[in-house]
Amino acid sequence: MLYDKLKKYSNSGIYPFHMPGHKRKNIDSSNILPYGIDLTEINGFDNLHNAEGCIKELEQKTAKAYSVKKAFLLVNGATGGILASIRAMTNYGDTVITARNCHKSVYNAIELCGLNPVYVQHETDDEFGVFSSVSPSEIEYLLLKNPNARLVILTSPTYEGVVSDIKAISKICKKYGVKLFVDEAHGAHFPFCKIFPEEAVKCGADAAVVSLHKTLPSLTQTALLLTDDVDLSKKFEDNLSVFETSSPSYVLMSSIENCIEYICNNPKIFNTYSDNLNNFNECVKRLKNLKLLCFGSDNIKNHSFFDFDIGKIIISTAHIDINGTELANIFREKYKIETEMAYNDYVLAMTSVCDTKEGFDKLSNALISIDKDFISNSEIIKNKFKTEIPKKQFNASQRYKYKSETVALSRAQGRISLEYVWAYPPGIPLLVPGEVITDALIEEIAFLIKTNTDIFSSEKNMPENISVAVI
Repeated sequence: MLYDKLKKYSNSGIYPFHMPGHKRKNIDSSNILPYGIDLTEINGFDNLHNAEGCIKELEQKTAKAYSVKKAFLLVNGATGGILASIRAMTNYGDTVITARNCHKSVYNAIELCGLNPVYVQHETDDEFGVFSSVSPSEIEYLLLKNPNARLVILTSPTYEGVVSDIKAISKICKKYGVKLFVDEAHGAHFPFCKIFPEEAVKCGADAAVVSLHKTLPSLTQTALLLTDDVDLSKKFEDNLSVFETSSPSYVLMSSIENCIEYICNNPKIFNTYSDNLNNFNECVKRLKNLKLLCFGSDNIKNHSFFDFDIGKIIISTAHIDINGTELANIFREKYKIETEMAYNDYVLAMTSVCDTKEGFDKLSNALISIDKDFISNSEIIKNKFKTEIPKKQFNASQRYKYKSETVALSRAQGRISLEYVWAYPPGIPLLVPGEVITDALIEEIAFLIKTNTDIFSSEKNMPENISVAVI
């Protein structure tokens, strides 16, 4: 194992006249940081961008765990894999069909590669306010309208756990001769238990990126690029050497190895996870006012989801008199529970195979207690925005051709944005450079700010101002 090899070398007595600069000296008196095994590409430790030894063995072990032909290790998160994959699967100036709810790293790849995006607009679930699944018929419609499209880019599962019919969409893509790339960052756990949806590459996607650190026991920044396409693999290798660091962390790579070993050698942990989810669901069935979308929920099939990751717990505030941010504050301050994300009308709690029964009990007890404090009222109507995708005047890759000026957002109606604007989390752009700012969009952003949703922009002008084109 790479980890054992690192430990052995750390204790070998060999003096390091090489990087990194800490020279394996532990300058942290608490012994928390792993200086002793933080190495560089010295003799015997292989090279991530030309793997022939222990790293290649780890990649092969990981590919086997995911039942794919090739698994690339990513040590700067799914972002590096997304950038590399999109560049590898397109030529400069190509048209791509992409879901509007993609992560901002997809938008960055589109801009860097000079691509022309055609967006898939999602419907929003009426009860929980989350994006619904992408419709295969919508993908086929857009491919018919854009016969020169080269790539389809989707997010499945979404941040909130909504899964699209990748198998059906893959068949459509093959019918029209285009590639399918899936940002599967939140679905790294899918292949390891039948209670979860099927992994995207096994459903026919040409490539997918998964973030190990999001839902599996691996350190932050660890992820994988998965594919069954041998011909694409060389292009992926070339582009990963562009977008991924040339000084990869051996600590992070050994974390990937430990994660894969742990989940493959302990299959019963997923049985325990399933039992914990089921028991939690039984506990929260007594809720009268809060509505949950989670494991075993009878109403999952009543929503416009093809499938759903039942490791996610969505707690709706749509019909009580507090918003998601306020509920998240109650969890944090009163019950010492930190949730993953809070939006206007829901809170997202993320679970994993490492959650304990005690942790689930803590959450269910908090929900039962909170449920008594807030009475559900179906007459409460939260602001639900269904803004159209803004009109595009030019692609984001052209934004530096224009002079810019900074104006107040409230007076920016009709102007063309020169920056990305997004709510974080989840990091999905509300506005992309080259798009026209509308009254409806200004109203939506103002409302999100009012409900304490964090709004950011690439030029750091938000929330008060925005950079626009001088035309």
